[in-house]
Amino acid sequence: MSVNETDLAPGLLIAMPQLLDPNFTRAVVLMIEHNEHGSFGLVINQPSPIKASELLSSLEMPWRGSTEDVVWSGGPVSPTTGWVLHEPVPGLSPPGTTTIAPGVSLSTSPERLRALASQPPERIRLLLGYSGWGAGQLASEMARGSWLHTAADPALIFDLDPEDIWTEAVRSLGIESPEAVVQGRGIH
Repeated sequence: MSVNETDLAPGLLIAMPQLLDPNFTRAVVLMIEHNEHGSFGLVINQPSPIKASELLSSLEMPWRGSTEDVVWSGGPVSPTTGWVLHEPVPGLSPPGTTTIAPGVSLSTSPERLRALASQPPERIRLLLGYSGWGAGQLASEMARGSWLHTAADPALIFDLDPEDIWTEAVRSLGIESPEAVVQGRGIH
């Protein structure tokens, strides 16, 4: 499967079993940026034990979402850096909020976090940390078959249980038996 490297962002990277980095076991990464200088993305299927309300309380911000909402691990780099993925919200635009893909926005400023925490949209994900690759690193990993690529689908990002995101992302590529991929019989 060949992917034009410039088409990786926006999109979803799906970790394959041969990727041995424990940070990315069955990970699905929303690619935010990819160019000749490197790549930046957020893992979308690794919830943390931290409640959104606890994190925001520590920042002296009220959380008006569900008490069950958690913070997600966006990746192993800068684990104290925060990001907010959410559906488009009227009035939130650059510079603090950017559209990543249809139905998916990213907010990065404390002011936007405060606004989203006080009136969270239905589709929202608070993340700490990110995934980053240096120049050429991701291309090398893809050439080794460590990642597959698919479109950035808001339903995959926001609507599924975390343990189902990887399987459904693989299925979005037309692979009906993700278990074959896990057992190494699928894509080569």
